[in-house]
Amino acid sequence: MGQHSFRPQTLCRIGWTGVVGFGFVALAVLVPSREASAQLSYQTGQNVSPAFEGWEENDDGSFNLVFGYMNRNWQEELDVPVGAANHISPGPADQGQPTHLLPRRNRYVFKVRVPADFGDGELVWTLTTQGKTEAAYGTLRQDYRLDYMVIASETGALGIGVSTEESRANTPPTITLVGDPVRETSVGRPVTLVARITDDGLPAVRSRRARPEREGPPTLSSTQLRPPTRFTVQKVNGMHLSWFVFRGESEVMFDPPQIKTWEDTRTGANSPWAPLFTMPQAPEDGEWTVEVTFDRPGTYVLRGRADDGGLYHDTDVRITVMPATAFE
Repeated sequence: MGQHSFRPQTLCRIGWTGVVGFGFVALAVLVPSREASAQLSYQTGQNVSPAFEGWEENDDGSFNLVFGYMNRNWQEELDVPVGAANHISPGPADQGQPTHLLPRRNRYVFKVRVPADFGDGELVWTLTTQGKTEAAYGTLRQDYRLDYMVIASETGALGIGVSTEESRANTPPTITLVGDPVRETSVGRPVTLVARITDDGLPAVRSRRARPEREGPPTLSSTQLRPPTRFTVQKVNGMHLSWFVFRGESEVMFDPPQIKTWEDTRTGANSPWAPLFTMPQAPEDGEWTVEVTFDRPGTYVLRGRADDGGLYHDTDVRITVMPATAFE
């Protein structure tokens, strides 16, 4: 295919840090030293790699090619307008890709529908950030086929190769925006977004067992001494809604603060991938409300993601933000 495409899964469907080949595990690669990890961790200054996640078939015979990305920064969010530095080919440069890139690994971010006769075609998403150009290549190769079990596994709701009756029965939640999907406001003037979510209640939320306190100096347990048995991120299950900036350059303020949609694995982070994270209580009427405030004019696309821990469903709202004097 020419240039190599960043690919988050191999034929074995592994996660970002996992390396599995024909049943053998390279632990030296999976568990880098603390010094090596520190060298590979950056707050700012790094580029973003687009990722082809896989494809899914639609009822009419067409296909969705699904893309995400890896922002190598833990803090910096990059804005890359559609154009020479952010385009999809063949076809129009704008095919629904994000222009606001959140930190770290973001999976299943957007889909591009291709016709039933796409065959051996290839769709390329090209990104240039921090002076580096990288591309992801979308094809209909059979080993890229997505299903619910693959998605749940790669987002961290399941371990690799894990399948239960509950996980097989799970279906994605459904999210519906209440009100107009196109809005207007001004700088500093909040917009209220209400989304209605329905779900099948799977996967069930289970509380984590508290570890008993021990007296004396800490010691390594037999569990800690065993090789790791999980090679993907681990995610807390439970229904939640997260709004995030998909397109637009601004310090967008959400009230309440939104659960992160990117894989923030740091302890204490507001992220279902973070240790000690507790899933908030879902509203009884299934309607989730958030206020959004912008600090500068522009046109924004906010994406709301309903996520049950394993599967997801998205909705968008387009908001034009005028100068602060516009509504005076």
